[in-house]
Amino acid sequence: MPHSGFRALCLAFLCLSILSSGCSSRQTGTAPLSQRGYGSPSSSAGGPMFFTPLEQSGAFLLSQAQAEELSRKLLPRQQGLGAWQDLDFAVRQSLAYAQSRPKDSIAISASGLTLTYGELSATLRRLQDLLPALDKQPSLLARDFSWYRLGPDFHCTGYFEPTLRASRKKSAAYPYPLYRVPPDLRQGVAYYTRRDIDRKGVLAGRGLELAWVSSEMDAFFLHIQGSGRLVFEDGSETHVLYAGKNNRAYVPLGRVMRDQGLLAPDNINMRAIRECLLGNPEKCAELYDSNPSYVFFREAAQGPVGAMGRPLTPYVSIATDRSVLPHGSLIFATTALPDATGKPGRAFHGLLLPQDTGGAIKKRRIDLFCGPGEEAAHNAGYMDYPGAVYILIKK
Repeated sequence: MPHSGFRALCLAFLCLSILSSGCSSRQTGTAPLSQRGYGSPSSSAGGPMFFTPLEQSGAFLLSQAQAEELSRKLLPRQQGLGAWQDLDFAVRQSLAYAQSRPKDSIAISASGLTLTYGELSATLRRLQDLLPALDKQPSLLARDFSWYRLGPDFHCTGYFEPTLRASRKKSAAYPYPLYRVPPDLRQGVAYYTRRDIDRKGVLAGRGLELAWVSSEMDAFFLHIQGSGRLVFEDGSETHVLYAGKNNRAYVPLGRVMRDQGLLAPDNINMRAIRECLLGNPEKCAELYDSNPSYVFFREAAQGPVGAMGRPLTPYVSIATDRSVLPHGSLIFATTALPDATGKPGRAFHGLLLPQDTGGAIKKRRIDLFCGPGEEAAHNAGYMDYPGAVYILIKK
């Protein structure tokens, strides 16, 4: 469950002590050939993998030739961009954050790699300078940046901006409330649970209802996503953004369904969870209430907004654990997107920017923001794949 604008899950990363000098310490060794991830893709039971897996821990420096090979896989249209110059807005958001941090403070301290926010800022400024030329010369990314593959590999999921039908008034068609932050909520202090709020109605009648929606399932998933759009009966729209939470532990519904035998361990994704809820209406209230965590919202003219307090960009912005991939860093990743049947049939190679967090986004996981609409919902609903992750640093 998100802190800022969006969603969540988990894995693990190895950290070492921070160098007192604040200077970068970069490992120049490479992983064994079979683990580098530059060669032919391998396959898994769920479909093709578009990189060679890496199980070794550390940060491994690529040669310029290896970085050039990867840079040629980048296509702006795969990230919804007409040209690389269209990436400028997203880069400016990350650069503003990196520049707001003390330049000598440590941003990353991992096995074989320690970086400062000053180095992250310099990297993003250099990327801005290169954007107009990248369409014709993607190899500039290999010339001007050092590429480090981070091992072991990451887990890649997706999230999106849902659209819900809503009303300003409660009715039989719109019985489920979305709440503003209660005035008696205190930071870090456990508040009423989901069951208290949704079943017992402890907040009803206090004037905290921001809007009413038609589907309890959609409201529940809006809490998981953290932000969305409301479309009212008169056709008007508004964004609703994360404003606070009840300080209760987040319990993943997929895990609960697995433990109850409702979902197979190898079939836990947003789409499968929805289908299970639709097929078990008598269990829905119990299943929703198994996650005591609850989100409160605020209205906004624009959205969605990530943990940096800045707008997110589809297929560019990612939610990460900031202790692993901090805001202000520049990432290249290879993973898969689902085909029409939900299988990982399409390769995705992207320049990504950590700009969001999530209460369940822990350790070696990246959550790709897919934007609004049906395609975004499809991609986010099925994404649950391994990914090769690289961090780029200005030479």
